[in-house]
Amino acid sequence: MLLNLLVKPGWVVVENLVQDRLGHQAFGTFTALFTLASVMAAVSDLGTTQLTTKRVAANPAFLTEYFPTLVPLKGGLSVLFLGVVVAMGWMLGYRGHTLTLLTLIEIGMLLAQYTLFLRGVLQAHQRFNTDALLSVLEKFLLLGLVLGLIPIGITLNNYVAARSVAIGFTFVVLYGLMKRLYGQVKLKLRWEHARTVLQASLPLALITLVYGLNERIDMLMLERMVSAREASYYAAAYRWGDTVMMYLWTILPLFFAKFAYVFDKPDEQRDVLWFGQRVVTVPMLLVCAFVLFRGEVLFWQFTHSTAPEITRMVLCLKILFASVLIHAFFAIYRTLLTSTNHERAVSWLVVASTVLNVVLNVLLLPTLGAVAGAINTLVCAVFVSGGYLWLVQKRTGVPVPWGWIARLGLAFGLLCAIWYGLQTGLALHWLLESVVASAAFVGILFLTGVVRVSELRKLLQR
Repeated sequence: MLLNLLVKPGWVVVENLVQDRLGHQAFGTFTALFTLASVMAAVSDLGTTQLTTKRVAANPAFLTEYFPTLVPLKGGLSVLFLGVVVAMGWMLGYRGHTLTLLTLIEIGMLLAQYTLFLRGVLQAHQRFNTDALLSVLEKFLLLGLVLGLIPIGITLNNYVAARSVAIGFTFVVLYGLMKRLYGQVKLKLRWEHARTVLQASLPLALITLVYGLNERIDMLMLERMVSAREASYYAAAYRWGDTVMMYLWTILPLFFAKFAYVFDKPDEQRDVLWFGQRVVTVPMLLVCAFVLFRGEVLFWQFTHSTAPEITRMVLCLKILFASVLIHAFFAIYRTLLTSTNHERAVSWLVVASTVLNVVLNVLLLPTLGAVAGAINTLVCAVFVSGGYLWLVQKRTGVPVPWGWIARLGLAFGLLCAIWYGLQTGLALHWLLESVVASAAFVGILFLTGVVRVSELRKLLQR
């Protein structure tokens, strides 16, 4: 986890540099191609990775019995979906060299998906340290390759090639490791086993498709409906939001386990929810306030962009971080629902959000471009969060902590008021301004009762 937390910010900085050197037109094209390729590569798995990890962890004999079928089945699905993606690209209007790039990117993403499948076996056998090292190997390799391209010049072609080399090398290392740990697998596709696996895993594939489209369809629609440049502006802003959201996706699985552990105890679930509300939300409040007041600082690497382009990216960033703020308050309610067997209701809610997003994109993208993509993301975040609250109240019997939500909202409002005062009244350097605002935020947390001295004493005594 620590390695991933370290490599993710490093990769964001490098990818900003890549975008600046490639230019918005080329990077916007890459973003659209990568979006289509990554979503379809995830769907091509058809949920077999999650199913295999779960079954092997519960019953190691599953690996011996089903792995000879799963390996060729995954290979066949990869070839099938490669054809599907190329056909989709052609129908979307990609031709010639662009369609070739889409094919190469999809091959890399399918290989990366196959790597995730093999890593699932390591996870099921509790080899978490080995899995953690492999999870960051590709990113470290790509960081090195991209930095090596800077002296000779980064182009769209050699950037795609660098990604392919990093993915391919990681796959070769993992395949060799799997052979060493588990020996040579004798491949034998047994249709009864394949049918059993696909029947069990298909619901997971549908969930993957829905979530993938809900999160990334904006970039593809922007590039196809408006321009590659607008897609690039949106991608530059989205990248930072995605990085900050990594805190939620790191911490929420811990509360998923907590909620599941007290599955039939509403009072204990309430206590976990009320505690988790603060743990999840508080750090995000400070980050979101920084972006709202000093978001332009994050685009310091874009030396080849014009002032209007920077302004447009900053506007998208601030709107997207309003949606990040919404998730900071309410994403934990989705975790509560999915840990208490309400996955289907959550999935339908996400489907409705995806439909809403597509409709809004069709209506607003042609006139507002990247800004419309950010606005639509915010609207959908409000929509699904309201749905989470409604489902929690209707189905779980766990009371929503409106008091804590109000205190956290008040704390954020006071922080923004202080930051506004610092920015307009003192005109400090952004770093000093941020330090002063952060110190004030600590005081605000105690003042509003979000953090209490008695709670800190209990923690220190443990």
